[in-house]
Amino acid sequence: MSGSGYSFDREKIHLNVARMKVGKDVFEVVIDPDLALELRSGKSVSMHDVLKDEMVFTEARKGLRASEHKMQEVFGTSEPLEVARTIIMKGEVQETTEHRAKLVDEKKRKIIGIIHRNAVDPRNHIPHPIDRIERAMEEAKVRIDTRRGAEEQVEEVLNQIRPILPIKFETKQIQIRIPSQYGAKCYSVVKGFGKMLKDQWLSDGSWLAVVEIPGGLEPDLYDKLNAMTHGNVETEVIGTK
Repeated sequence: MSGSGYSFDREKIHLNVARMKVGKDVFEVVIDPDLALELRSGKSVSMHDVLKDEMVFTEARKGLRASEHKMQEVFGTSEPLEVARTIIMKGEVQETTEHRAKLVDEKKRKIIGIIHRNAVDPRNHIPHPIDRIERAMEEAKVRIDTRRGAEEQVEEVLNQIRPILPIKFETKQIQIRIPSQYGAKCYSVVKGFGKMLKDQWLSDGSWLAVVEIPGGLEPDLYDKLNAMTHGNVETEVIGTK
């Protein structure tokens, strides 16, 4: 028989729950939705961290607890953590509006970041500012799917914003020449931006490199090298694709 545990004040708290219906019986657990989704994706997460309360409810918002007898009958165990794991893995993870909005914003930022790093305006081969990409997405009424990875959605987003914003993914091959006193410390920085195609120390001690990078990172590379060498750097775009 379900008993009364404690009641959550609906005016003060919004609960994220995982819910599972078996026949006419409903079972709920109160969760951290981020950790619950990680658990469902196969990551190793402690149930003590996933659950906000280590009880199984028939209606969490009213604090109505599921009976041990009913859990044993339905799940083959009355152990709350085992039942909770089954509910999370096989049931429905319900999110509050606030939590879903947070996930949408985080996924949107990741998508914008990928586009900003890799894409340019094909008319001048210069990256679009982040706010311009974001405005184009808003104008195109792009819908973000929180259940899919950011990388999976990038091509779809590009197709939606192209009528509004000329944009394409581009890689650039950039030749860099740096005086000997700065070459060693700049090496790891340049390598971190992309794929090193050429790495040569010249007879005068200077360092010559060719690196292939996402088109959107070109200004960042120049800013970094200018700061590290106090402007004593020569760069040239020798290829794009």
